[in-house]
Amino acid sequence: MGGGAASGRHAGKEAGGDARSAVRMDDDGRMLADVVPYLVCPVCGADLELAGRGLLCPGGHAFDIARQGYANLLPGNARPGTADTPEMVRARDEFLKAGHFDAAADKLAYSVSRFAPSFVVDAGAGTGYYLSRILDRSAGVAGLALDISKHAARRAAKAHPRVGAVVADLWRPLPLRDGAADTVVNVFAPRNAAEFHRVLRDDGLLFTVTPSPRHLGTLVEPLGLLSIDRRKTERMDAALAGYFKFDSRQEIETEAVLTHDEVATLVGMGPSAHHVSADRLRERLRRLPDPLPAPLSFVISTYRRLM
Repeated sequence: MGGGAASGRHAGKEAGGDARSAVRMDDDGRMLADVVPYLVCPVCGADLELAGRGLLCPGGHAFDIARQGYANLLPGNARPGTADTPEMVRARDEFLKAGHFDAAADKLAYSVSRFAPSFVVDAGAGTGYYLSRILDRSAGVAGLALDISKHAARRAAKAHPRVGAVVADLWRPLPLRDGAADTVVNVFAPRNAAEFHRVLRDDGLLFTVTPSPRHLGTLVEPLGLLSIDRRKTERMDAALAGYFKFDSRQEIETEAVLTHDEVATLVGMGPSAHHVSADRLRERLRRLPDPLPAPLSFVISTYRRLM
C-alpha cells in the first residue's frame, strides 16, 4: 500500500488544490480534499490524487466522483452483494433522524472526542449519522465514511461538511494508506480486524458499537426475532485479539416508543430481516399495541491497536 499519511497529506493538498475548488463548486455533495491524501488505488495500491472531477493514481487507474459527492473505490470484480437498497437507506435515515438512537450516538461521539482524534474512519458508515455526531464534537477533524452501498454513500457525503464518502467493501483491502487514521469507528457493521489494524496508526483506537442481549428484548418472542448471543462481546474480543487489546466498555440502556412502521424499519436494520419476512412481521405486529415500547441496549467497546 501507499506510504505514510503525514507526508502524503501535504503533497496531496498541493497536487489537488485546483481540483478541490472544482469538486466543491460543481457537486451537490462533498468529497473533501483533506481526505483524498489518505486514499489509495483499490487496483494497484498507489496513492490517489484529485484530478478534475475524479481520482487518479500514477498507474492511470481513474475513479469518478459522483455528482452527489462520493467516490466508488470498489475494484472492478467486486459485487455489492447485500448492500443496502435505496429504500433501506431511506428508511434507516428517517429512523435515525427521529432520534431513537441518539443516546448511543452521543455517548460514542463523546468517547471518541476525549481522545482528540485527527482523522476518523467510519467502517460501515451507512448514512453517516454516527460519523457526523463525532465530527460535531471534534472541531477541525476530517472523517471518512466507508460503506459498500452507493445509496448510503450518497447520503453520507452530505451528512457533514467534513465528511468524505467512499464506496468500499470492508472484507477487502480498504482503499487507505497504512497508518492513515488514528481512529476507526465500527457501528453495527462487519469487523475486518486485520485491515482495521493496518490502517490505524501505532497508537490508534478502534471503537465498536454492538447490541447487548437486552436489545429489543420484549419484542423478540412476539415478533419471532433473533436473540442476541449472550457471549457476543466475548466473541468479539476473541475475534479482535492478536490485532487489538481491549481497553474499556460501557453500556447504554434506554427505551423508545415506536410505531409499527418504526419497529418494521428497526427490525429491517438488523439480522432478523433475513429471517422474518416483511409480511410475517406485519402480521405479528398487528397483534401488538401501536405504538409500543421497545428496550434499546447498546455496548460501546474501545480497543487499542497492538504494535
